Amino acid sequence: MIHDIFVIGGGINGCGIARDAAGRGYSVCLAEMNDFASGTSSGSTKLIHGGLRYLEHYEFRLVREALMEREVLWAQAPHIIWPLRFILPHHKGLRPAWLLRLGLFLYDHIGGRRKLPATRTIDLETDPAGKPLKPLFGRAFEYSDCWVNDARLVVLNARDAADRGARILTRAEVVAARRTQDGWQIDVRDRDTGTTETVSARLLVNAAGPWVDKVLSRALGSNRASNVRLVQGSHIVVRRLFEHDRCYIFQNSDGRIVFAIPYEDDFTLIGTTDRDYDGDPAHVAITQPEIDYLCAAASEYFAAPVHADDVVWTYSGVRPLYDDGASKAQEATRDYVLKVDEAAGAPLVNIFGGKITTYRRLAETMLEKIEQLIGARGPKWTAASTLPGGDFAVDGYDAEVARLQASHPFIETGHARRLVRQYGTRAFAMLSGVTSSAALGRCFGADLHAVEVVYLMTQEWARTAEDVLWRRSKLGLRLTQAEAGALDDWMRANAANYFTPRAAE
Repeated sequence: MIHDIFVIGGGINGCGIARDAAGRGYSVCLAEMNDFASGTSSGSTKLIHGGLRYLEHYEFRLVREALMEREVLWAQAPHIIWPLRFILPHHKGLRPAWLLRLGLFLYDHIGGRRKLPATRTIDLETDPAGKPLKPLFGRAFEYSDCWVNDARLVVLNARDAADRGARILTRAEVVAARRTQDGWQIDVRDRDTGTTETVSARLLVNAAGPWVDKVLSRALGSNRASNVRLVQGSHIVVRRLFEHDRCYIFQNSDGRIVFAIPYEDDFTLIGTTDRDYDGDPAHVAITQPEIDYLCAAASEYFAAPVHADDVVWTYSGVRPLYDDGASKAQEATRDYVLKVDEAAGAPLVNIFGGKITTYRRLAETMLEKIEQLIGARGPKWTAASTLPGGDFAVDGYDAEVARLQASHPFIETGHARRLVRQYGTRAFAMLSGVTSSAALGRCFGADLHAVEVVYLMTQEWARTAEDVLWRRSKLGLRLTQAEAGALDDWMRANAANYFTPRAAE
C-alpha cells in the first residue's frame, strides 16, 4: 500500500496533522520514535493562551491567531481544556500600569473573545488573590486564558486520527527515507523488537520537533544548515501555595515572566525558564540555576518564600523555535514556519517552530500545502469538531461527573472527577460492564485500577508505567516508587494480551 502522507513525529503538530488529513480522506501513516508527547509537547506550561508577552515583540498575527483558538479548542475538548483567570500584579519599577492596560486591552479585543470574561482591575488589599502576596503589591489586573492537559491533547489527536483510518506507530524510529519515482520509501525500525519495515508514501511530513534537523541530516541525508534554535524551558512543582483557583503571572526584572498555577489539586506549578540548549533533547533536565531562578522569581511576590527544598517534581522541554536570529532565547519567535522541498517529484514539508495553542491552525496550513502538492480530498473540518471524550457542553463538566457517579455509584467523587477530566465521555466506555469496586481490578496506588490501565494500553498506546503516570495522567505525583515499579512489571507481564502486533495494525 502507498500512503498519501507519512508523518514523522508524534508530538502535537504531527498528531494534529495526521488527524486533520485522515478526516479529509487522505491515507496517513504516523511514526513516533518514543511515546506520544514524550518530548516538547509534554514540557509546556499547560496553557492555551495568546501569549501576552509576545505583544512586546510585535507578534500581533501570532497572538491574534492564538487568541482566536482559545475558545475553539475549549469547545472541542472541555474535559482537558478549561478557562483560567490570571492575576498580574503591578510591580512598581517594571512595566508601567498604562502599558499593562494597553496590552490587556489588545488581548481582550483582537482575538474574537466571546465566552471568556474580560480583563478587570482588582484591589489586592481586599481581594483574596492578594492574601498570599507581599503587602507591597496593592493593585493587579485579572484576565482570561485557558488550561490544557498538553500530553492528553496529543494522545486524543492520535486516537481520533486512528479512529478516522490513520495508521499510528509508536516506538517506531524512522532510520532512512529515500525518494523514488512514486514518492518515498521510509524505513521504520521497531525499537522494541529491532525489526524494520519499509513504508511507501507520496508525501513526507517532518514534524520531529527538536529533532527536525536531525531527521533532515541523518534519515534524509540533507547537509543543510540548522533551521531551529533549541530553547530549554523548565518548570518546578511544589505543594499548593494558595487556596483559590486563580493563577499568577509575575514580571521579573530581566523582562521575563513566570507563572504560578494551581496544579493537580494539591500542587502549584511554577515556570518557565528560557535558555538556549545544546545537546540531545531526549536528555534535557532542569539545572540548579533554573531551580534557583524560579524559586527567586516566585519569592519576589509570595509572602512565604519558595525554596529549592520545597520542589517535589520538575520537568523540562526543548522548544524547537525557528531560528530568526533573535539575540535572546525569550525573544525568538514562537510562530511556525513550513518549508516545502519538492525535489524529484517527492514532496517533503518540514515544520519549524510553533506553539501548542496554534497546532490546529498549523495543521490546516499544512493541509493547504499538501493539497497543492498531491491534490485535494475533503474540506476543512476540524474547527467545529470535538476530540474523543469532548462531546459535552463547555460548562457541562460537573454534570458529566454526576452522570458517571449515577451510573457507577461505587466510584468516589474524587475518582469520578479525575476520570471525567482525563477521558470525558469516554470514561463510560472504559467502565462498560464494571458494576462494582471489585470489578475495577487491581489498585496500583491512588485511584489507579487495572481497568483504566488496560484501557490505556488498548486504546491509547501506553506501554510503560511512565506512559501512564506522567503522560496519560500525572499520578506519578501520588504513587510511590515501589507502586510505580509494580505497575511497570504488571504492564510488561500483560503486554502480549493488550498490544496489537504491528503487522496487524
